[in-house]
Amino acid sequence: MVDVTTGVVMTEEMIKASQVGMKAIGAGMAVGLTGIGTGLAEMSIGAAAVGAAAENKDMFGLALLFTVIPETIVIFGLVVALLLLF
Repeated sequence: MVDVTTGVVMTEEMIKASQVGMKAIGAGMAVGLTGIGTGLAEMSIGAAAVGAAAENKDMFGLALLFTVIPETIVIFGLVVALLLLF
């Protein structure tokens, strides 16, 4: 098979290897970008939660809940990555 834009001849094995590589890159980006987004979200949420818990001990449970909620986004990214790979 010849790529018309570059004139490079690619075999079936090269095409399949390229597709597997692109799926792996997509899966890595799904987990990595959701991890970065979660880290940015928890940066401000965690600081506010610690401050609220330091002022009022009854706020600890609610603060813990607010810090755990963004972590579910990483789980969604992991699910998307697994769907891409398998």
